[in-house]
Amino acid sequence: MWIAICMPTIQRQSNTLCAFSWMKRREMRLPTYSFFRVSIISQKMKFMLALFEYCNKLELHGLDAIGGPCYNGSGCFHRREALCGKKYEKNYKFDWKKVSDTKADESASFLEETCKVLASCTFEHNTTWGKEMGLIYGFLVEDIITGLNIQCKGWKSMYLSPERDGFLGVAPITLLQTLVQHKRWMDGHLQVFLSRYCPLLYGYKKIPLKLRLAYCPYNLWAANCLATLYIVVMPCLCLLKGISLFPKISSPWVFPFAYVAFVHRAYSLNEFLWCGGTFRGWCNDQRMWLFNRTSAYFFALFETILKLLGYSRLNFVVTAKVSDKEALKRYDGELIEFGATSPMFDILATLAMLNLFGIFGALKKVILDVDEDLQVLEKFGLQILLCFVLVTINLPVYQALFFRNDNGKMPSSVTYKSIIFAMLACTATMC
Repeated sequence: MWIAICMPTIQRQSNTLCAFSWMKRREMRLPTYSFFRVSIISQKMKFMLALFEYCNKLELHGLDAIGGPCYNGSGCFHRREALCGKKYEKNYKFDWKKVSDTKADESASFLEETCKVLASCTFEHNTTWGKEMGLIYGFLVEDIITGLNIQCKGWKSMYLSPERDGFLGVAPITLLQTLVQHKRWMDGHLQVFLSRYCPLLYGYKKIPLKLRLAYCPYNLWAANCLATLYIVVMPCLCLLKGISLFPKISSPWVFPFAYVAFVHRAYSLNEFLWCGGTFRGWCNDQRMWLFNRTSAYFFALFETILKLLGYSRLNFVVTAKVSDKEALKRYDGELIEFGATSPMFDILATLAMLNLFGIFGALKKVILDVDEDLQVLEKFGLQILLCFVLVTINLPVYQALFFRNDNGKMPSSVTYKSIIFAMLACTATMC
């Protein structure tokens, strides 16, 4: 059995080495692969990577029941046989006592020469390393594809989350760093789905169907940006144009829409609270969900398409996790760190301004046009509510665009471009 032990990790903003307890490993007498996963995100700003907390306490438990959680690359150690490409055998036994009693008697010069060979990576030449054994090369998410390859060879993983956190790790503290990291992950996941390693095909008759399907939501995260962009853009533009997308408030057909929206959010809130979060933390999590899907996921989808067409090449962008003292101070003050120019910020700011203009347009129709019979609210009530929710989610963006004076605010160029792009979209819609 390939045992993947997932233990929570506290994420802080300081550089800290991750260590594990060998004593725990001996006490549990685990013979294989151990997986220690990120769980608790920073002490104050828990929304930058709150996805990990949700995945660890909910989704990994579910995966444990259908074949084991996928390998997510944080704080792991493997069983040598599994990592070296060997298939699992039912009658396999390993003498741990014999290995523990083995004493190395090589000389220092021999060990030095061996280390030089390993450091040069020449041992990989003309071997199956990176293809059938070790970490699989050629993918931005080498951990996911490696775990899938190991599971398809008969090994299984196991989730373990003790009460005491197992690691102290490092996580991004600025919004741009977080978006860049998510973009790389989503790009890699979609790359796996569109390759010969697609879990639905590669895992056929090797792993259970439920486990193959469980991989797909992660692999298709990038594609979710299309639905999210539609929800963010179209109701607002249709509101300005006077096109109703939802039933009238007095219509009985409004109840299915209201029921789905309310129950889905209530269920999400209940899960977040069950994981130890707060209502404020859940609101911030919804904010990061929107930011990621409308920017990082969109660029991941766009770049993957370009790579398939041959217009772009695979590149690995390292996520910076070290910030200056001023950024750390703003981080501790629970302020989102913008402070840089990026196409992702252009999209976030433009979408925020677009929904703000939509709210202004709705208020004009209700107040200035003297809507005595409340026909506007009757016809566009749900669209106005949706725009209002999006404006509320984007409050930190408006604050960074217009009210903040620190170095973490939105650059002036992003502010000007967002206003111009949003006004052009609104003008083109109303013409």
